Amino acid sequence: MAQQTNIAAQTAFGEAVVTGDLDALDEIVAPDALDHDPAPGQGPGPDGYKTMFGQLRAAFPDLNVQVEHLMATDDELAFAYVITGTHLGPLMGHPATGKKVSYRGMQISRFDSDGKLVERWGSSDELGMLRQLGLADEQS
Repeated sequence: MAQQTNIAAQTAFGEAVVTGDLDALDEIVAPDALDHDPAPGQGPGPDGYKTMFGQLRAAFPDLNVQVEHLMATDDELAFAYVITGTHLGPLMGHPATGKKVSYRGMQISRFDSDGKLVERWGSSDELGMLRQLGLADEQS
């Protein structure tokens, strides 16, 4: 049963990011949740995720996250995903390019007994995304 609860929580997290309803993260993420691979300036808990995904959605208003593979235990989920979007807003100090991106990532999420996200480890191909936007060269 814990696996299904955690899958539902992770699904709700993804829906909040894609729809931009980031306040929903208050119900999904524990107040002291720790991201072991935070974005620059990202704080702990729901507010850290709201800030990070708010900035990403401002840069890519049509942001979409598609889960391609998912594995679950009673307290952890591991999944591979593809992020797509069109760069229509500022990103890391760079103006919009209007270019579309598609890049991959992987994440492991750990949940508490209440089904709240308490820890996250992950990596996205951010360099690949920057190269697609023309903001990093192939030598970077």
